[in-house]
Amino acid sequence: MMQLLQNVRVYDGSNESPKQDILIQNGVIALMASHIPVPDGAEVINSANLCASPGWLDVGVQTADPGYEHREDLSTAAAAAAAGGFTSIACFPNTEPALHTKSEILYVKSKSAGLPVHCYPIGAVSQHAEGKDLAELYDMHATGAVAFSDGKKAVQDAGLLLRALQYSRAFNGLIINTPHHKTIAAGGQMHEGLMSTSLGLKGIPSLAEEIMVQRDLSLLEHAEGRLHIHLISTAKSVKMIRAAKKAGLPVTCSVAVANLCFTDEQLVNFDSNWKILPPLREPSDMHALREGLADGTIDFICSNHTPWHEEAKNLEFPYAESGMIGLQTAFALCRTYLYRELSLGELVEKLCVAPRRILGLPVPKIEQGQPAEITVFDPDLLWTLEVGHILSKSKNTPFIGQTFTGKVLKTVVGK
Repeated sequence: MMQLLQNVRVYDGSNESPKQDILIQNGVIALMASHIPVPDGAEVINSANLCASPGWLDVGVQTADPGYEHREDLSTAAAAAAAGGFTSIACFPNTEPALHTKSEILYVKSKSAGLPVHCYPIGAVSQHAEGKDLAELYDMHATGAVAFSDGKKAVQDAGLLLRALQYSRAFNGLIINTPHHKTIAAGGQMHEGLMSTSLGLKGIPSLAEEIMVQRDLSLLEHAEGRLHIHLISTAKSVKMIRAAKKAGLPVTCSVAVANLCFTDEQLVNFDSNWKILPPLREPSDMHALREGLADGTIDFICSNHTPWHEEAKNLEFPYAESGMIGLQTAFALCRTYLYRELSLGELVEKLCVAPRRILGLPVPKIEQGQPAEITVFDPDLLWTLEVGHILSKSKNTPFIGQTFTGKVLKTVVGK
């Protein structure tokens, strides 16, 4: 199989190349030149402003496989990821059974071997991701787990997180925690503020996140190790992590694309598709997140892909589950709402380079003779999301019918 990218500009996160043609043959970059004649049988890819970059990586994808395949499975998650420009995904362990032993890690690696994207399993910090007893971190690391987290179930036990940080130091393991204090947030439906009061919904206070950020930073300072704080959403969280980085703590953090683009005002019509975790917060928080992304406090962007079946989302707002799918719209949201804040090179850094650097994975190279792991896109192309475009099993997104700027045209992964 051959693909010819015509008149394409390459971004690698720090540089952009002059326009050129790229020929990919059997998954390998066979030739790069100013002009390449179209070979017989080649798939030609072109667009008004064709661009390419090393393939993107999304961290924290809920694949729901094994155990919840009615919501998503590895093959549909991979199809949605490829359509959204991601050539790799790092899968959270919140499955049934949880990814908490080497057996489950091997299951993900084996089942995903023939898929169009690379699937990297994140092992659970605790057994069954229940937050009680430490899981066998080293066994999972040796089997291929790229990091450790209880995923959507934030680690509430400070002692457990402390032991995880200490234990993982022996093999330079990365601990990922979501900052969500479940007792402070108990029963919360959306961000606690003027909007929650006016809508009559119980709020999730910013404190539920911020107290966990402060706790986790203190634990990291004591234990050392490597910590990633996953999906921050408040101005104070940005401020605390910025100060911690300046003080030299080895901490990194990420943000969900929805929290960069929208505020709690989206919930005015009680659309349960906007019910997500972390919740959409106030405009001041959104602007602080954008500033944190610009100055490097926030390391990378995530889609926060959380599929739910119809019966879990098409309910009255208080009874609906939290989360939306996001793999196919993450790039389009960035280009539609953040084009002033992020250049294309900076966006590639946040979607491709930084997540790989933090997970200790090599960044693919777009060079002649290298295996192809490429995302091809047109940053200016207008398109409208329709139900038929969604490749996930779940359809829980508020963006059906919305027109976006920026479209992924192709992903090429030569395994």
